[in-house]
Amino acid sequence: MIFEPRVYRSTGSSALAQLELIYHCTVQNIRASHRTGGLGIVVNIIQVVVLVALFAAVMLTLGMRGSAIRGDFLLYIMSGVFLFKVHVKAIGSVFGADGPTSPMMLHAPMNTIVSIVSSALGALYIQTVSLLVILFVYHAAVTPITIEEPAGALAAYLLAWLSGCAGGMVFRAAKPWAPKPVTLVKTVYQRANMFASGKMFLANSIPVFILPWFIWNPLFHAIDQARGFVFLNYNPHHTTMLYPLWFSLALITVGLMGEFFTRKHASASWAA
Repeated sequence: MIFEPRVYRSTGSSALAQLELIYHCTVQNIRASHRTGGLGIVVNIIQVVVLVALFAAVMLTLGMRGSAIRGDFLLYIMSGVFLFKVHVKAIGSVFGADGPTSPMMLHAPMNTIVSIVSSALGALYIQTVSLLVILFVYHAAVTPITIEEPAGALAAYLLAWLSGCAGGMVFRAAKPWAPKPVTLVKTVYQRANMFASGKMFLANSIPVFILPWFIWNPLFHAIDQARGFVFLNYNPHHTTMLYPLWFSLALITVGLMGEFFTRKHASASWAA
């Protein structure tokens, strides 16, 4: 049939239809790089374990073991690496989501917001499952672990993901106008967070004159606050949960404005 009758839906049914579409797009994004979602999770788990081992080896080699929180040393490393990974992966997923010139947008129910949300949720799913598997294996096979305030630690983890989505939105909105410079800036930001996120040190231990170099970073706040929730013996003094929240909401607003403006000027030559 060339023509189909327009179907009018209530607000509730439209919302459910959008949620269903987001779900299917999320599954598709999870399976995009591998034939099955399970293989993608296994690969990500290996990457996280290697990163944890690398940072642990660096800290032990440099004699930074004493600067960690009194408690489980590997849990201290993992509390930073998990949030760093979900932040960086969220940036990359949102940045690489299908744009207005993608062939997927030719299908009537599909739009760029669905593409962005599903990409962000796909990244969150993979990182969260990897986190749970690693913590379970470490708890069961190595040593029992205790997280003092799980709800607070989860909130900090979600803030790291949200701030990554917000940054990805801004980079994504600017990408069509200057693809190479924006991609370079995004890559530099992701690489800079290897150090600027504070995975290897605590905000309370940084000299005051150095603190401004890190305090601007929402991921730095999220990691420091997460360690306050994970460990009983650490109370963050220089960071807050509100900063990454408001920072993320502001960037999401700017990113959406840029996305809507960019979509109005979409050109098929962008994909060339």
